[in-house]
Amino acid sequence: MQYRYLGKDKLKVSALGLGCMGFTQSYPPYLPENEAIFVLQQAVDLDINFFDTAEVYGPYTNEELLGKALKPYRSQIVLATKFGFDLAHKMDNANRPISLSSKPKDIRNALEGSLKRLQTDYIDLYYQHRVDPQTPIEEVAETMKDLIKEGKILHWGLSEASAKTVRKAHAICPVTAVQSEYSMWYREVEQELLPTLEELNIGFVPFSPLGKAVLTGRFNKDTHFAKDDFRSQIPRFNSENLNHNYILIEYIQKLAQEKQVSPAQIALGWLLAQKPWIVPIPGTKKVSRLQENINSINVKFSAEELSMINKHLNSINLQGARYPQSQENLIDK
Repeated sequence: MQYRYLGKDKLKVSALGLGCMGFTQSYPPYLPENEAIFVLQQAVDLDINFFDTAEVYGPYTNEELLGKALKPYRSQIVLATKFGFDLAHKMDNANRPISLSSKPKDIRNALEGSLKRLQTDYIDLYYQHRVDPQTPIEEVAETMKDLIKEGKILHWGLSEASAKTVRKAHAICPVTAVQSEYSMWYREVEQELLPTLEELNIGFVPFSPLGKAVLTGRFNKDTHFAKDDFRSQIPRFNSENLNHNYILIEYIQKLAQEKQVSPAQIALGWLLAQKPWIVPIPGTKKVSRLQENINSINVKFSAEELSMINKHLNSINLQGARYPQSQENLIDK
């Protein structure tokens, strides 16, 4: 395994982490608990040390699963979890929360719950899951500063935050990492967020680095997603848009054939080649996929190849929003 460093304090993490949401939310079928624990522990054996969860995944059950699976390895791993959704109130059609709260009292309550479920007395990286427009980010950052002093968290970060918000937060309490969607399937962060992170020496953790599995080649133009699959709610995955967007998957498959690797390894290798402080967190429930993803660290691109690929990606006009409207409304602009 190769390792990378996030933020000015250089949080050491495996070059690929593991996004754990899919074990309990959004992408059924879900594994029986004993099988899920086996996959998580195999990830540790394969030298992945960076695990991403959140209280909202389940809700709560994802953290409980990781607590059971990873407690024996606690000193070896970096646990990242998140706060910020108001789990007591409004949900959307997919039973996903659509109201936020990052009041200091609510943050502390969320943290105590996460510590208990994860069976630990500290969180390595604690993200604000979504920016709460009702709570000034400076107030959130002050709370993070206090929690770091108390030893309950070691680092903090932001998820789906704008460059402007990141700057405000970082000025109060240095941010170690920002998390957002980034892949060949969605590249908006290249415009403003990534340059800001580079300037401020903040790490970047792309979720959905495989475009919610579409970049692996698992699906075809005619794929229809079940109602309990979150992709069925996403405009970019509806039949018309997927049919149009499939040109990107075909291009990635072509690159994979040329380099004699898998499409997933092309997608992850491309991300890793963008910046040394980018750490993707692909999710999977299969050990074979874990091994495949890890091997992406050996996929190399020359500067000429990267330039050619980026030029081609710029020529592809992907259609459809990346979230249903209820979730899109929660994104910090």
